[in-house]
Amino acid sequence: MSTELKHHVAPEISRSWLLVTAARSDLFDASVASRADQVIIDLEDGVDPRQRAVAREALTDWLQAGSAWVRINDRTSMDWEQDVRALRGVPGVRGVMLAKAESPSDVTETFDRLGGDLPVIPLVESAVGIEYCTDIASARGAFRLAFGSGDYRRDTGTGAVDIAMAYPRSRLVVASRVAGLPGPIDGPTVSTSHPILREHSENALALGMTGRLCLSVEQLAVVNEVVSPTPSDIVWAEEFLAEFDARGREIRDGSDLPRLRRAEKIGALARELGLV
Repeated sequence: MSTELKHHVAPEISRSWLLVTAARSDLFDASVASRADQVIIDLEDGVDPRQRAVAREALTDWLQAGSAWVRINDRTSMDWEQDVRALRGVPGVRGVMLAKAESPSDVTETFDRLGGDLPVIPLVESAVGIEYCTDIASARGAFRLAFGSGDYRRDTGTGAVDIAMAYPRSRLVVASRVAGLPGPIDGPTVSTSHPILREHSENALALGMTGRLCLSVEQLAVVNEVVSPTPSDIVWAEEFLAEFDARGREIRDGSDLPRLRRAEKIGALARELGLV
């Protein structure tokens, strides 16, 4: 089976990020052939600590021909040192997701130790991480923020209800904008219910998140659909831009520029995703 994704979506705008345990190398090929925009092979929570050395070796062997992102262990752990040493210079590593990022130095040290050319996605999973998320987003090597929602809830005692999770998500969205990064990647929905997954994805999108971690291939189609521009959005953008061009791009009132930016953003994203 091919080890390449069936379609290419740039990681800056990727919607679905499929987590796959590094302990199951038999799943790697099928995962990259799925509908996931990006695949993250997990060396952290998805692997029994006693099995990480074996999983790490199997992953680096597969990455000689395959290609994926890798979630590595947090900067304070002994496994971090082994992860970055094993992955540096391996051809198939697209980038890394750094678990439990809590400071800019976590990001820059990871970036530098991997050779200074691999993008780092800081996974913010704690109250400390949220408090310093703007500094983390601004760190050298930071590519796009992600939200470890489950660990954040465990750290803070926060419930899973939307109003409780709106604050940390909004902080990550604002930090990303301040640092000039793409919109952040939301944490996963554990439930296998498509209506629940759709609701959670729509709520995250409304807050400004632009991607989601996924725990199974069954979640990919829903996440990709919800995070993509809707057909009605695309039609509106095309009609607005056509009418705007027809009148010589004249600005008539204060609402024209915001609508122009929205229409151009929708159009560009739809083209990049192959929707038009």
